[in-house]
Formats: sequence, structure tokens, C-alpha cells
Amino acid sequence: MSTAAARERSSSAGLLSIGQVLARLAPEFPTLTSSKLRFLEVQGIVTPVRTESGYRKFSPADLERLRLALTLQRDHYLPLVVIREYLADVDAGRDPATPASAPPPSIVPAPRRYRREELLAATGAAPQLLNDAVSTGVLAGADAYTDQHVAILRALVALDRHGIEPRHVRTLRQSAERDVTLVESALAPLLRRTDAASRARANELAPELAKRLEELRGIFVRDALERRST
Repeated sequence: MSTAAARERSSSAGLLSIGQVLARLAPEFPTLTSSKLRFLEVQGIVTPVRTESGYRKFSPADLERLRLALTLQRDHYLPLVVIREYLADVDAGRDPATPASAPPPSIVPAPRRYRREELLAATGAAPQLLNDAVSTGVLAGADAYTDQHVAILRALVALDRHGIEPRHVRTLRQSAERDVTLVESALAPLLRRTDAASRARANELAPELAKRLEELRGIFVRDALERRST
């Protein structure tokens, strides 16, 4: 063995080739390729050393950086620029919060809150109607109310004009709770998974299933009304 080859082998002791890195990470990231690893190097996520022959060699620390970056990409959909900044803070000895744990900035204004008097004024409800709605469980009692409470109480005001009281519609809330149980049961295979993609898919499907149940309930009600009017 030549002196140069011996020196190169000695300097690479404990380091991993790109093929070995792929083999270590493949169980967690089966679609990972050598091209993706080279791309992550170009993006500054890792900086493997080069042998005299030009081969990349990755340290155990490089392997963990790659695992972290790929996890943040896969499970939290973070762009590489955010991941790179996070790793730079770690390298500088700072203790940054993991990007995935930081809530994204929101451009949606905070929901308005209503005191009891404001809720009554916004809906035109009588105090007793609000008391009845809370006592029957149709409306949750609270120190501050939201726009959803406003919508519910406005509906109750309209129904009350026709003699339909909160106690009469209590079963609607109970039915809604049963719908939620039904939706959760249907989505259980997704909800049991821990990956972010499955959770996101469940969150996407839940409103759609709820909408279909609501459409079906409306059809049943209209059908019953038509049968009684004939």
C-alpha cells in the first residue's frame, strides 16, 4: 500500500462514505438518494470532508445533522433556509427553539370577544333566553363570548319567535357530539399514525365528513317535512 493511500485511509477512520450514510438513513427516509445528499451539502446543511481522491466522508455529527434536517423537512414542511438558520444558531453556541415548535406568524386578526351585555346587544336576545341556553347546555357559559356564540344565540332568537325554545334544540347539540364521534371513528386509522402528513390529512378530511353529515341531515329533515305536508 502506498504512503498516500495509507494516509488517506487513516484520515478517514470513523468517517462514512455517501453510500454508508444512505444505508444508515434509508430505514427512516426510504426515498433519500445520493443526489439529495449532495444537494443538502450545497445548501450548507452539512460540510463533509474530502479525501485526497475527492471522495466525500461524513462524520457522525454530519449524520445527525442530516437526520434532523430531513425530519424537519418531512414532518414539519420547513424550508431549508429555516433549517440552515437553526443549525447555524446551534453551531454558534446559542440555544434556539426548535423551528417546528415555534408557532407560525398569523395574519388573521384575533377573534373578537363579547361580554354578556355585548352578546345580548349583538343578538337582540333577552337575558332569560341566554340563561335558558346556558342552563340547557345549548350554549356554553363563559366570561367572554365569541362570534360563534353570537351566531348560535341569533339562531335561538329567531327560533324563539316561533315557540322553539333552547330545551327543544338540546338534542341538536347532542347529535353534533355523536357526529364528531362518528367522524373520529372513520378517521381513526389516520389519527393513530404519528407522522405529520397523516395528521394533516385527517384534519383535512374531518370538515368534509362533517359537511356530508350535515347535508344528509338536511335532506332527511326536508324529506320529513314534505311527507307531512302531503
